[in-house]
Amino acid sequence: MLNPVDFSGRPFHFVGIGGIGMSAIAYILAKQGFTVSGSDISSNRITQKLQSLGVKIFKGHQAENINLSQSPQVVCSTAINDQNPEFQIALANGLPILHRSDLLAALIEQFQGISVAGTHGKTTTSSLVGFLLLKAGLDPSIVIGGEVSAWQGNARLGQGKYLVAEADESDGTLVKFLSHIGIITNIELDHPDHYQSLEQVIDIFQTFAKRCEVVVGCIDCPTVKEHIALDITYSLTDVSADYTVTDVQYNPTDTQAVVIERGQPLGKITSGLLGKHNLSNILAAIAVARYVGAEWNVIVEALPEFLGASRRFEIKGVHHGITFVDDYAHHPSEIVATLASARQQNTTGRVVAIFQPHRYSRTLKFLQEFGNSFGDADTVIVTDIYAASEVNDGSITGEKMAEVIASFHGQVHYQPTLLDVQSFLVKNLKAGDLAIFLGAGNLNQAITPTMQEFLNN
Repeated sequence: MLNPVDFSGRPFHFVGIGGIGMSAIAYILAKQGFTVSGSDISSNRITQKLQSLGVKIFKGHQAENINLSQSPQVVCSTAINDQNPEFQIALANGLPILHRSDLLAALIEQFQGISVAGTHGKTTTSSLVGFLLLKAGLDPSIVIGGEVSAWQGNARLGQGKYLVAEADESDGTLVKFLSHIGIITNIELDHPDHYQSLEQVIDIFQTFAKRCEVVVGCIDCPTVKEHIALDITYSLTDVSADYTVTDVQYNPTDTQAVVIERGQPLGKITSGLLGKHNLSNILAAIAVARYVGAEWNVIVEALPEFLGASRRFEIKGVHHGITFVDDYAHHPSEIVATLASARQQNTTGRVVAIFQPHRYSRTLKFLQEFGNSFGDADTVIVTDIYAASEVNDGSITGEKMAEVIASFHGQVHYQPTLLDVQSFLVKNLKAGDLAIFLGAGNLNQAITPTMQEFLNN
């Protein structure tokens, strides 16, 4: 159910404002001139940017953070439980309590919304759609789950009619969005903490699709092809799709292909995004850009300039001949695709995969699939599981995950903590290696200290 949002000037207070999704919406509201405040456990680059816009940031969650005299609308995400003191004080005083999806849905309806949904590829696809529309002079607003250098963050307020946003299926709230264009990249079961079956996930995406005026979908995903009514299709292999490719070259430093639009060649593209999964994301973005009127030559010129979003095969540095990469992959399918890209880029040296399992429920549900996902890695390091607010019932551990991967792979090392990971890497990495850090938790916090160790040696 969609809770009403008051845009008449009433302030907003965000509980957990430093989160990637919450902060993007807070940024848009602050840029629109609303009074915005928020709290988070710790300060980060994102909260500091919000402060520079005049957003009042509180460290920690306390009831007194909410200014009752202002009677703000209190915004929470699914991560905030009903025992949070700010949630409690808002409830006790009858303040409007909004889920972040309520606000995003309301923002989408202020514009012609372009909502990017799918189990994998949302951030890259939405970032690229926003980038192509920006380069086409359409001045879009953007709300995404990753930071992009082109607009120095995870959000942008433009003057154009389009708003590009990620539609997250993790908690089912994407059904609130009433969008002009909806993209569905793929459909898999990825959140067993919320869904019991793939059928439930399909039902959510079908509801989302019915609330979009135009639905763009990838028919390389059998589930999308079978269960979603599509207006525009794209595929890497199916020549019947509205958008497809030929003459594909997956090179160590770029991806090249000729794009076919409804049976007619448009021309050749070159992108620094690597791998089949990224070429699919590129096709999705091209389909949308073409639908809203972007000229082909603008698209061709823009694609090589797009550097990707943060934590999506993001190269953090090269030291002593070792390349350090940060990637958000945390589902078996994502790991397979990401490691294939790593192997494509590093054809002569080792691919060293450092994996932090994310959530006990996901790790247990896909244990065997995870075990068989590291074929393109020469060495695998596994840490303890990142809980992401879940309670550990003892049924699965990082060590057990390492054992399962070892049943498929000959070089697996269990290193429980981030400090253990750093120590192991400093001792074992060598020139020519590509070290890729995989996970949606805090594993990337080990990258900078590890690189620093190599700089100091």
